[in-house]
Amino acid sequence: MSRSRPAVPWSQLSQFGLLMLRVLGAGLLAATAGIHLYLWNAGYSTIDWIGPLFLFDVIAAVVLCLAVLAVPRRWLPLAAALGALLQAGTLAALLLAVAVGLFGFVEATQATLFWPSVVVELFGAAVLLALAVVHPGAGAGAAPVRPDR
Repeated sequence: MSRSRPAVPWSQLSQFGLLMLRVLGAGLLAATAGIHLYLWNAGYSTIDWIGPLFLFDVIAAVVLCLAVLAVPRRWLPLAAALGALLQAGTLAALLLAVAVGLFGFVEATQATLFWPSVVVELFGAAVLLALAVVHPGAGAGAAPVRPDR
């Protein structure tokens, strides 16, 4: 006689997974906002183009963080996709600033918070992209999907 764990219904598992992806994606957006606000206050605010873009990134990341947490489920793919685009765009701008410069500003990999930024933005883009394209099981009250015979 073997002991088995009680099965977790897929709808409950998918609801939990959706919540975890929402919280993780929002947390990574908040981390991006925090990093950029810290750097903006540390002196990046005085750099032409870069300073205003850092401030824009802070505001956009906070708005999208709240959206990922609070929008109804039908709007979640859009909020998550916009968050993923922000994370990917921010990472692309950082890598471009290191490789060839951006608006006359050249960044170095030794810069404050360079590597944490790369990690947060890379994982943020991946998590939010997953949240945008993965559709967990049917919501409460929805009819199950049956394959055609």
